[in-house]
Amino acid sequence: MDTTEISKRYTELSSDSCCLSCGGALDLSKPQEGEVCVDLGCGRGNDVIRMAQIVGEKGFVYGLDISDGMLEKAQKNADKFSITNVKFIKSELESLKLPSSVADLVISNCTINHASNKFAVWSEIFRILKKGGRFVVSDIFSTVEVPEEYRNDPEAVAECWAGSIPKADYLKVLQEAGFSNINIMEESAPYPKGQIEVCSFTISAVKASCCCSSN
Repeated sequence: MDTTEISKRYTELSSDSCCLSCGGALDLSKPQEGEVCVDLGCGRGNDVIRMAQIVGEKGFVYGLDISDGMLEKAQKNADKFSITNVKFIKSELESLKLPSSVADLVISNCTINHASNKFAVWSEIFRILKKGGRFVVSDIFSTVEVPEEYRNDPEAVAECWAGSIPKADYLKVLQEAGFSNINIMEESAPYPKGQIEVCSFTISAVKASCCCSSN
């Protein structure tokens, strides 16, 4: 499923009450006052608004999504609560519309598994993080390769596992993008989806402040 189809699907979902999140990255990320934060796949902007309140007037939060419907809903929610230290941006994950070394914290909930080029996504996360900056991401991995029949299946896409990859492959992508000392903060037991099993997990790492860190 290409990005246009995914965007259309999520625009439709923005008007109902379903929840696409597979984890609570924000609760584990502990944003600090004055930090610049980014939420990839921000949806209706709930986590963006919470982070904006935590980081305060000296901080700032960017919410990125590919869905016009989600972004419109997010801006309305921010306006409703008079939140001004936020900006919502339409952007693909593989090419983030943010400057390099801008973020202290990047979070995401069940979004990166949708990307076909996960290395590009994680390379972009590495790029936008400041040295010493961190990410906390909740996502889904599969216990085996996802059968091709599910890759573009609408139900599997909506349930956020169609694009999942095995855990070892996921961690390898992170390392190849430049991250080391990756920490698995939470991990579920496997649960069935289609003909396979998947797991949800929350991972974190810090962008090294110097080039001498070891993998």
